[in-house]
Amino acid sequence: MDVRYNSRDTSSDSVSIEAAPFFEELPEDTVKQATAQVVMRRHPAGQVILLENDWGNSVYFILEGWVKIRTYNIDGKEVTLNILGKGELFGEMAPLDEVPRSTDVITLIPTVIGSMPAQDFVTLLKTEPLSGIRLAKLMARRLRQVNRRLRLRESDSQSRVADILLFLADGQGKIGETGSVEIPNLPHRELSSLSGLARETVTRVLSKLEKKGLIVRERDIIEIPDIDALERILV
Repeated sequence: MDVRYNSRDTSSDSVSIEAAPFFEELPEDTVKQATAQVVMRRHPAGQVILLENDWGNSVYFILEGWVKIRTYNIDGKEVTLNILGKGELFGEMAPLDEVPRSTDVITLIPTVIGSMPAQDFVTLLKTEPLSGIRLAKLMARRLRQVNRRLRLRESDSQSRVADILLFLADGQGKIGETGSVEIPNLPHRELSSLSGLARETVTRVLSKLEKKGLIVRERDIIEIPDIDALERILV
C-alpha cells in the first residue's frame, strides 16, 4: 500500500517536493503555489507508475529511488529507454502535448515520487520563465544522450557498455568521497536493454572493465574512478 505524504510535511522521515532541483532559484511564493496540490507516495520496487496510452493528468518528481522508462519494439521485446533517479522528473510531455503517454514507467527500487497536477505544472511554465528554461535544458540533455547512444549502436560491445555507464553517470552520477563518480548498480538485464546487448555480453564486459580498473562494483553502486579514462575507450 502506498504511504501518502502531504507536501507541507517537514518531519524527518518525509521528503520535501520544494527541494527538487527543478524548483531551485525559483521565487519561494511561486514554488509554494505550484506545489500546493502535490501528493507524495512511497512505491515498492517493480510498481508501474504510468502505462503507455494513459492520459497525462500529472507530472512526477522523483524524490528518492529509481525508475525505468520502458517501451516495446515491433517484436514485442521490452526496451529500456532511460533510467531516472532522485531529482529527475517524468511525465511532462503528455500534459504539454495533450496526448496519451508514450511509454511505461516502473520503479526499480522502493521510490518516493511527488505527483503534481498537470495544470499546475503548465501554469508554472506559463508564469515563471526560469521554469520553462529549466525544462528546455532538461529535454535538450536527454536528446543529446539519445543521439549519442544511437551513434554508438554500431560500436563494439565494450564501447556500448562503457557508454551506458557514462550515460548513467551524466544523468544520475554522484561524486563519492574519493572524487570518483558513483552510479546505481543496475541489474544486468536493465543494462542489456539499455545497450541492446545480450545480458551475458554485458556481464562479460563489466568484468573486463573491472579488471582494467575502470570501474569498481559494489552491491548497490558502480564506482567510476576516472570518467575521462572510461571515455577514452569509446571507439
